[in-house]
Amino acid sequence: MAVLITGGAGFIGSHTCLALLQAGFEIVVVDNESNSRKTSLKRIGELTGKRFTYYQVDLLDQAALNGVFSGHSIEAVIHFAGLKGVGESVEQPLRYYDNNLTGTLFLCKIMEKHGVTRMVFSSSAAVYGVQDRLPLTEDLPLNAINPFGRTKLMIEQILRDAHVANPKWAISLLRYFNPIGAHESGQIGEDPNGIPNNLVPYITQVAAGKLTELKVFGNDYHTHDGTGVRDYIHVMDLAEGHVKALEKVLKSPGVETYNLGTGTGYSVLEMVRAFEKVSGRKIPYQVVQRRPGDIAVSYADPSKAKQELGWSAQRGLDQMCKDAWRWQEKNPKGYIDS
Repeated sequence: MAVLITGGAGFIGSHTCLALLQAGFEIVVVDNESNSRKTSLKRIGELTGKRFTYYQVDLLDQAALNGVFSGHSIEAVIHFAGLKGVGESVEQPLRYYDNNLTGTLFLCKIMEKHGVTRMVFSSSAAVYGVQDRLPLTEDLPLNAINPFGRTKLMIEQILRDAHVANPKWAISLLRYFNPIGAHESGQIGEDPNGIPNNLVPYITQVAAGKLTELKVFGNDYHTHDGTGVRDYIHVMDLAEGHVKALEKVLKSPGVETYNLGTGTGYSVLEMVRAFEKVSGRKIPYQVVQRRPGDIAVSYADPSKAKQELGWSAQRGLDQMCKDAWRWQEKNPKGYIDS
C-alpha cells in the first residue's frame, strides 16, 4: 500500500516525500511541474537510497489521475497540489478558483471511486484572515481575505461535507504558517519561478546577488517596526508534521484541523537582519506599497498539534536561515543545472 503525494515535486511536497521515505512509507508522486522541478525527486532518491514512482500529471486531467489510482494500491493521499501566491491570486482569482477547487474535486471523486478515504490536506493560515485575537487557534471564526485563502477555506468545507456524507473519510487539515529553510544537505530547497512570491527565497537571492534588492511591502502596519509579522517554520519540521498527521488518519476517521507553526512571529526587517548575520552579506531593500491581500500579523498557537499528533517544531530561526542560505549557495540557479 502506498501514499499518493500530489504536488510532490514542489517545495513542501519534496521535503515531505523525503520525510515519508525516511519513515518507511511507500510513496507515489504526481506533479504537473508548473512551479516545481522533478530534479528534486531525483535528489530525494539519492538522499534516501529509495525508489518510488513519479507521474507528470495535472489533477485537472481526470483520465490520467484515474490511471494512477488504477495502477497502484493507494491507501492515503497527501494533497499539496495547487496555486499558492497571495498577490497573484488577487490578480488572477478565476485561475485560482478553477485550479485549486476543480483539481481537489476531481481528486476526491477519483479517491472515492477507488475506495480511498484518507487525506492530509495542505491548507493555510490564510484562512484566518484578520483576527482580533493572537495567537491564532483552530477554533477561531474563519475570514480569508484573498482568493488564495478563500480557495483553502472552501476546500476545507468541501472535505468536511465529504465526511458528513461518508463517515469513512479521515482527514487532517493542516494550516501552515510560513515555511522556510531547506533540507540540511542543501540538495533540495525552494526554487520558485521568476521573482519569488515568498520573503525568504527573495532575501536569499538578494544576498547571492541574483536580485538587486528586496522589496518590503509596507512599513506602516501596526507592528513594532511597521513591517508584517509572520510565524516562520522550518520546512523539515513541517514535513515531519505531515508524517504525524498521516499516521493519525491511517488510524481513525473524522476531520481534524491543526496549526503547524512555531508560535513565534518575526517581522520582515527581523528576517533581513537574521539573514545578514548568517550570510555575512548586506541585504539592500526598498519599502514599497503594501501588497493586496496581506495582513499585519499572523502567528500560531500550535498546542493542539502537540497534544494530538505529538508534533512540535524543533528547529529555530538561526537554523532556518542557515539551511536556506546553504541551499542558495549550493544551488545558485536552483535546480536548473541538474
